[in-house]
Amino acid sequence: MRFSTFLLAVAGLASSVNAYWLGDIAHRGLAPFAGPNYPVFRNVKDYGARGDGVTDDTAAINAAITAGNPCNRGCASSTTTPGLVYFPAGTYLISGSIRPAYFTMLYGDAANPPTLKATANFEGFGLIDGNPYYTDVLNWKSVNVFFRQVRNFIIDTTAIPPAKAATGMHWPTSQATSLQNIVFNMPATPDVVHVGLFIEEGSGGFITDLTFNGGASGASMGNQQYTMRNLKFNNCKTAIIQIWDWGWTYVGLSINNCQVGIDMTGGGSNAITTGSVTLIDSTLTNVGVGIKTAWTGNSSPETAGSLVLENIQLSNVPVAVQGPNGNLLNGGTTTIAAWGNGHSYTPNGPREFSGPITPNPRPASLLVNGRYYTRSKPQYESLPASSFLSVRSFGVRGDAAADDTAALQAAIDQAVSSNRILFLDYGLYRVTNTIRIPPGARIVGESFPVILSAGPYFNDINNPRPVVQVGSVSGQVGQVELSDFIISTQNAQAGAVCIEYNLATSGTPSGMWDVHVRIGGFTGTQQQVAQCLKSPGNPTVKPECIVAFMAMHITKGASGLYMENVWLWTADHDIDDQPNTQITIYSGRGLLIDSEKGNFWLYGTGSEHHVLYQYQLVKTQNIFMGQIQTETPYYMPIPNALVPFNPIPALYDPDYRASCVGVAGNCPASWGLRTIDSRNIFVYGAGLYSFFDNYSTACSTFTAGQTCQARITSIEGVADNINIYNLNTIGSQSMLNRNGAMVAWYNDNVNVFPSCIAVYKSN
Repeated sequence: MRFSTFLLAVAGLASSVNAYWLGDIAHRGLAPFAGPNYPVFRNVKDYGARGDGVTDDTAAINAAITAGNPCNRGCASSTTTPGLVYFPAGTYLISGSIRPAYFTMLYGDAANPPTLKATANFEGFGLIDGNPYYTDVLNWKSVNVFFRQVRNFIIDTTAIPPAKAATGMHWPTSQATSLQNIVFNMPATPDVVHVGLFIEEGSGGFITDLTFNGGASGASMGNQQYTMRNLKFNNCKTAIIQIWDWGWTYVGLSINNCQVGIDMTGGGSNAITTGSVTLIDSTLTNVGVGIKTAWTGNSSPETAGSLVLENIQLSNVPVAVQGPNGNLLNGGTTTIAAWGNGHSYTPNGPREFSGPITPNPRPASLLVNGRYYTRSKPQYESLPASSFLSVRSFGVRGDAAADDTAALQAAIDQAVSSNRILFLDYGLYRVTNTIRIPPGARIVGESFPVILSAGPYFNDINNPRPVVQVGSVSGQVGQVELSDFIISTQNAQAGAVCIEYNLATSGTPSGMWDVHVRIGGFTGTQQQVAQCLKSPGNPTVKPECIVAFMAMHITKGASGLYMENVWLWTADHDIDDQPNTQITIYSGRGLLIDSEKGNFWLYGTGSEHHVLYQYQLVKTQNIFMGQIQTETPYYMPIPNALVPFNPIPALYDPDYRASCVGVAGNCPASWGLRTIDSRNIFVYGAGLYSFFDNYSTACSTFTAGQTCQARITSIEGVADNINIYNLNTIGSQSMLNRNGAMVAWYNDNVNVFPSCIAVYKSN
């Protein structure tokens, strides 16, 4: 045996001994609507990939991705063919793009991330091309690309000549998608033109824990909205090129030895393409210009280029913010407490400003070392396979037909009592009674399995019941870690509260990462085109299409919950219908938080298409919200928010019959964000959208007068230290109301497509 071969053998043995648990456990996921023997889990080495840094693994990797014929070229979208494609540690040489299918996850070994290394003659738009251009348009409509993840990789373009165009990753996607724990290695030569991450479209989304080394730009990005956290840029010419956006929130950036930190000059001062950027808790070191902007006091659109900075540490950054006519903010070695430009309401306005602002008074309970608390999704990379318990060991079927209630509950209880992590193999687990998740639970899903409520127990609109209950009573003490699964409903479920969260957690907060509520619009729900096809102009509510009472309720005694990339979505279209035909289904409420103690962190969350409201905060406090996103139901105002859910005073539901008296326009329409008697609320970016009037988008433009609805943000009663940075609204004439009175008018704050308020402070 040659010595080099011996070393490879030893390396392979070491890798197998210290293998990541995901590659070692048995995988018994069932995709009930994909056909017999469909492989949910695929290890690329089972399809011929070598990972030896010598063999071209492109074909083998793409063979693993396409196994079972998932939704790929020419397929609009699908939930029936999930996939989790696993890469063990190694170096995978590729000469062409890896192209993940719709509803397919790419995971590397979290303990020893594999390298995807391009050959010198690599051809393709991204080593990972998340949405290919097979024609002159993207394969999937970018705003409908949901439920995908890529994590734990090193993406290496250093073998490609620096002056040849190359992209590490192409990722135009939307909600419930994420990138995590990825390193981009690119040449750092003066002639380099490589780009690490390229995003040109979509409606994101969440990205965390990425590192960019070298390159012309670390990330070049445009999207409606995004939350990005813990991104590191080293030796890039420009760390971030902001191509366009409506709203973008960056938390915890670290930019080092770059010529420019963020370039948001796209379009120039007469046609700015960046709507707004919020940057907090970040550091810039040895950067020539921190931020370049096209904004001036006379730029257009009027509020485009809105920028808010808070708690930014500079070290050897000569220029903090540079405009087209000179420096807007000098740099040096200093800390920017808070600064911005745009329109402010403090609490009244608008006032155009460019300069220092009063930083938000942050409660200590939300902070670690002066920054807002963050925590990445746990991947349990130090634990062996024996620490995991498969739900399949308890006789569940996961076929959307059998009653899995008892078996699923038994699996959860056994995992907690044995101090193991429950692995929720893919399936659609139909339950006819509440599933209770006790303190101490740790649950990890495989490619977004679904807990699917069904039956009469959840169909009494006057007696709502939780589908998944975390903690048996409000205020129960304990902690949980939940990730990568979905809660949904089947058939009529007018009394279903998809998640009731009761736990009071002190110390390390509990966490929910990629735990989504997806109501209707996919196979197995029986809430699709066949049952609930849209009928514009028809105010009649079909009882069979009343499908949820509430998406999520964080109750009075709960506290200490960290939420990251959580999407509470009532479907507006049928994902498994190839034309993506629109449907009309009714979910009463989005996220209700009425916790007394508070202490919640919401990073990259969204709540869409619920009847009464999307986010409602009642008598609560100490809440961080990073780039929340909402949409009003598309069918409104026919019917409007007066039906089919009557307001319940105990839940502080909005009473539109009373509050809409004397209000012109489409008043009984769901609130995007509503606060009642609350304090210490910190919203770092909000996109509250109302695109439709009876399924027509004609109302959602400045030319039309933004007439989709009359109001969209409401602050009521006590409002102590409520702060919103970069509030972007679409389709609503009033951007913000205080105790029923309009505070901000849409046409006073014109932005690229929304209206934008850079800074709102209640006091």
